[in-house]
Amino acid sequence: MSGAAKRCTVAYASAARQYLWPVELAPHASIADALAAARAAVGESADGAPIPWDSAAVGIFGQARRRSDGCAAGDRIELYRPLRRDPRERRRERVAQARRGAR
Repeated sequence: MSGAAKRCTVAYASAARQYLWPVELAPHASIADALAAARAAVGESADGAPIPWDSAAVGIFGQARRRSDGCAAGDRIELYRPLRRDPRERRRERVAQARRGAR
């Protein structure tokens, strides 16, 4: 690529470990382009862990984004796993349990 290329990192964390893939992109590349570049470099899985390239929600530095959104040099493009349980519901259950124990 030419000197105008931008470098980003694509990140995914499984329950066992975190994966980071550095990618070099064209100046007007989108998040989808970054994911495609990382997927081409790695393949369908890393160390046997399936990577949800097409189905996972995505974001940049913890902020949800669309795959069609652009990315800037130095961005950390993240693939998110779905939550197993709603954190608010878990907190309500802990509070209810603590109240029952306090009686």
